[in-house]
Amino acid sequence: MPSFPFSTLRPIQRLLPALGLFTALMGSAVLAETKGNTILLINPNSNQTATQSMTELAAEAAGEDVTVLGKSNSQAPALLTTPQDMIDAVSGVVAIGQAAAEDPAIGAIIVAAFSDPGLEELRNAVDLPVFGIGEEVFHEAARDGRDFSIVTVTPNEDLIESFRQKAASLGYEAQYRGTRVTEGDPNELVQSPEKLDAALAKVFQVAVEQDNAQAVIMGGGPLSASALRLQPDFEVPLVVAVNAAARAAAAAIAAQD
Repeated sequence: MPSFPFSTLRPIQRLLPALGLFTALMGSAVLAETKGNTILLINPNSNQTATQSMTELAAEAAGEDVTVLGKSNSQAPALLTTPQDMIDAVSGVVAIGQAAAEDPAIGAIIVAAFSDPGLEELRNAVDLPVFGIGEEVFHEAARDGRDFSIVTVTPNEDLIESFRQKAASLGYEAQYRGTRVTEGDPNELVQSPEKLDAALAKVFQVAVEQDNAQAVIMGGGPLSASALRLQPDFEVPLVVAVNAAARAAAAAIAAQD
C-alpha cells in the first residue's frame, strides 16, 4: 500500500469538512426538487382498472412537473352505487391517506369518487391539501355562471339527491339543472367501454337539449375516460372530475414551491 508524506495529506484533510458540507447541500437540493411533488390519487372503490385509468388521466392533466400515483381501496366493492357504499368506503380512504401523508414525497391527495367519500375526514386527519373530484368538478362546471347538469350510471335516488345538496352547499343550486342517469346495469356498463359510451351519449344529449346545460359533469371517476372519448361529438364541454381535481392539486403543489 503506498504511503504519503503527512505534508501532502494535510491540505486534503483541510478540504474534507468543506467537501462534506458541499455533499450535504447537494443532497438537500436534490431532495428539495423532489420533496412533495407527488399527488396520490385514492380510488375509494377496489376497481384497479379504474384506478389505473384515473391515474393516467390525472397525470396528463396535472402536467409534467408532478408525479401521480394511484391506490385502490381494496376493502370496498368495485363500484360504489349507494350512500351506504360511500359511508363504508370512508375508513379505507382515510387509512390510505394517513399512510401516504407519512411519505415526504406526497404533496397533495385526491379522493377520486364523485361523492367524495372521506374527503372531510381525511382533510382533518392529515396536514396536506386534499381534493375531492366531486367538489372540484362543481367549481369548474359552474365557472362564469354556467348552468350545468350531471350524467351518471348510478340510479340511486338518495345518491342523486346528494348531488343537489352538494351543488347547494357550494353555492351553485341555481345553476344546477339536474342529473340524468343511463339505462342498464351500471356494473355491466363500466365493464364495456363501447356500451358505456353509447349509454352516456344518450343522456348527454338529453342534458343539453332538455336541461339546457351549458356544461355537463361526468358523475363518476371511473367514467372519466368515456367523457374524453365522447367530447369530440359535443360542443358543450363535458367536464371531467378527475382532471379538475388533478389541476387543483398540481396548483396547490406549485404554490408551495
